[in-house]
Amino acid sequence: QLQLVESGGGLVQPGGSLRLSCAASGGTFHYNVISWFRQAPGKEREGVSSISRRSGGTIYADSVKGRFTISRDNAKNTVYLQLNSLRPEDTGVYYCAASVRDYYPSLRTEAYDYWGQGTQVTVSS
Repeated sequence: QLQLVESGGGLVQPGGSLRLSCAASGGTFHYNVISWFRQAPGKEREGVSSISRRSGGTIYADSVKGRFTISRDNAKNTVYLQLNSLRPEDTGVYYCAASVRDYYPSLRTEAYDYWGQGTQVTVSS
């Protein structure tokens, strides 16, 4: 059973940076794509960024392009999300998710089979 554990969230001022990590364990040979989603209070969960395990191909939501960077370290079974130039609207719980069915990056929640427990990111002065 694949397990995902996020870390790196916290409180940061507008314009600041954070680096989130998503560590996969247990059955790690199964997953093909890992993505980051976020959910703000009272809002639906939205896709932020996605990366292919094999090719390293990436996609981003328009709202984070140029500010967030997703990367992977396959040897460590870990995916990172670098968050720069943070804004108050980036506040929310950030989840990582893994797909064992799809091979291409996707921001559709229905494409994912395994989810982490989430890490809180709060952007406030």
